[in-house]
Amino acid sequence: MTLSSSARRAVSAVILSLAMAACSGDIQAQQPPQRDGASAPQVVPTVPATSPSAVAALPNFAPLVEKFGPAVVNVDVVQNAQPTASRGGGGGGGGEEGEDPFGDFFRRFGIEPPGRGPGSGVPLRGSGSGFVVTPDGYILTNAHVVADADQVTVKLNDRREYPAKVIGIDQRTDVAVIKIDGRNLATVKIGDPSKLKPGEWVLAIGSPFGFENSATAGIVSATARTLPGGDSNYVPFIQTDVAVNPGNSGGPLFNLQGEVVGINSQIFSKSGGYMGLSFAIPIDVAMDVRDQLTKTGHVTRGKIGVSIQNVDGQLADAFGLDRPRGALVSQVIKDGPSEKAGVKPGDVILAVNDKPVEVSSELPTVIARMKPGTEAQLTVWRGGKEQKLAVKLDTLDEPEMKNASLRGGKGRNADQASQLGLAVRPLDQRERAQVETEGNLVVEQVSGPALAAGVQQGDIILAVNGKKVKTIADLQEAAKSSTKTKTVALLIQRGDSGQIYVPVRLS
Repeated sequence: MTLSSSARRAVSAVILSLAMAACSGDIQAQQPPQRDGASAPQVVPTVPATSPSAVAALPNFAPLVEKFGPAVVNVDVVQNAQPTASRGGGGGGGGEEGEDPFGDFFRRFGIEPPGRGPGSGVPLRGSGSGFVVTPDGYILTNAHVVADADQVTVKLNDRREYPAKVIGIDQRTDVAVIKIDGRNLATVKIGDPSKLKPGEWVLAIGSPFGFENSATAGIVSATARTLPGGDSNYVPFIQTDVAVNPGNSGGPLFNLQGEVVGINSQIFSKSGGYMGLSFAIPIDVAMDVRDQLTKTGHVTRGKIGVSIQNVDGQLADAFGLDRPRGALVSQVIKDGPSEKAGVKPGDVILAVNDKPVEVSSELPTVIARMKPGTEAQLTVWRGGKEQKLAVKLDTLDEPEMKNASLRGGKGRNADQASQLGLAVRPLDQRERAQVETEGNLVVEQVSGPALAAGVQQGDIILAVNGKKVKTIADLQEAAKSSTKTKTVALLIQRGDSGQIYVPVRLS
């Protein structure tokens, strides 16, 4: 259809008027204010205001952070290195932890900094997060945060610090339980992760890169996610797009009701930092581990003694299944529970106790959470039809637990001064002539708590807990008087850096 010239002019006029109307608000907004008392023309916005329903759809996490933030803690760990023989004779403290930004960079991404680690004489330090689950101080965190630590310190939201005892570690789930001597502590509420659905809002609180009590939010990306690696098969991870970075490990994942539904544990990253894929351990898995660790110090899991693989479309067709599902048995362990129950290679396990197994990675999770000695009813697909088999579970062998925080006894019968980890001597006349100091004791060797606290060879000890010390006997007496607090504040002089207090926690 063609338009006459008069019609085309009419359409053009309408388009022009619409275009002018669409931009008139912007033109008026850019006009300078009227002078000489003339009133400016009223500007009518052309962009519609955000609808109330859109505003209501965005959650406000502030009340949640305010209420439960105090129950989230920072977990600092120290792994002692071997004592150093020499530190440069009292130089200016260039090896101090806080003055090594490149070393801190390496540590954040799991790389041992040059000149540090075992044999370097410098302790390894790390940081993570955790949350209080009982008012008397039981705390959940990640196993990889406290594994092999010699000292664990918990910092509360109000800046109080407590030495922590590692109650137990479970490497398969990456869950650890630690304990501080506290009373009436703020705690979190435990939620039900089975109710989580992809798309729901969730919130993480933790200490990324040491920034304590940082809150980040996102949505649930997926549930029951399996990650590569043998131990990861025992955790149906919650996948989110919440920003999780080094230091967030062990911190809680909250739902909008303020309930903890997971423990932030892992990220997928090519850089070491957040790239949109974060994984949390469901809190029901963690609480089951916590109950066992607090009662027995270890976790027991069931096993049925099979090797399995996933069922894809071609395998489903080959075995006559209606669709890909279940766990295909590729091997049956000799004399194991499954062999005794009659399970055969080629069977496809479709359900355990009538709970469907959609993918093979779900089977180890379900079986592991059952107690050894109990009986599991397997629904298997064999020869084109389903049948039931009863399997009595055996005990899954656990990896040997190795945690330096549980080591004890060294120096327990020694006097308190030796527990500081210091070997000191009086300054000689030549040293006195070189250094202007009121002190008389110089550090010759450092180990244990003093090494972990950052004391260095060549430091001059001036006072303990505000009391001046001149002799080794003074130091011993001052250390003995600190048995109630378990922490000694050493006033030291270090080269040209002046005087600083260094808190040393007695072993």
